[in-house]
Amino acid sequence: MDAYFNRVKKSITDKQIYDLFLDVRKTAVVTIDMHRGHLDQDPGCPCPSPRAREIVPPLNSFNDACRQLGIPIIHVRSVLRKDGSDDIKGNISAWRLLFPQTVGPIPGSCDHALEGTKWNEFVIAVKEDDYIVNGKKRLSAFYPTDLELLLRNIRKDTLVLTGTMIDCCVLNTAFDGANRDFRIVVPRDLCRGFAELEEPALQIISLHLGLVVDSSDLLHQWQQQIRQ
Repeated sequence: MDAYFNRVKKSITDKQIYDLFLDVRKTAVVTIDMHRGHLDQDPGCPCPSPRAREIVPPLNSFNDACRQLGIPIIHVRSVLRKDGSDDIKGNISAWRLLFPQTVGPIPGSCDHALEGTKWNEFVIAVKEDDYIVNGKKRLSAFYPTDLELLLRNIRKDTLVLTGTMIDCCVLNTAFDGANRDFRIVVPRDLCRGFAELEEPALQIISLHLGLVVDSSDLLHQWQQQIRQ
């Protein structure tokens, strides 16, 4: 199988990498923040990530293929208390102050991820046997959620990270996962973010945190394992 190492696609020749990162039996797929708060086309969308809309159909197809292989799907989403006490009326998240300095004002950003609003609704397909992890309150899917507890209990230590934004929440999750000794795999075609920063984020992951791959190659590798 091939992977991208610092943007160069080449064959994986190290058996230890295969064993640690590509064992279908040890794998869970984690989708990050694929909800209306990022993906809705409503002008009031509180934190738009418009480029991520294009990965909804392929991500749904990928997840369906994973379900058929018995790979659990975990959907992580940001949910903040409606009174703002754990963000805008408490220790406000840094991104709320810094990101607008680049992209300009974001109308309605104060409503982002507030519980009980439509912005928490998933845009991708969520099936009955999928897991949902609520309560992501900053930039990592691990903080302060029960994601790690869930992964340890279902005995999965390889995480396939998908969703938005690759240069922010996906990257932070990759760091947190790797620091907890999870094996990280990122399908480059199933993540989106700030256009100029997608490739640099993937480079960082490939250098220090995990495998960067094409989703079709990953599925083919898993299907071969199942057949054996």
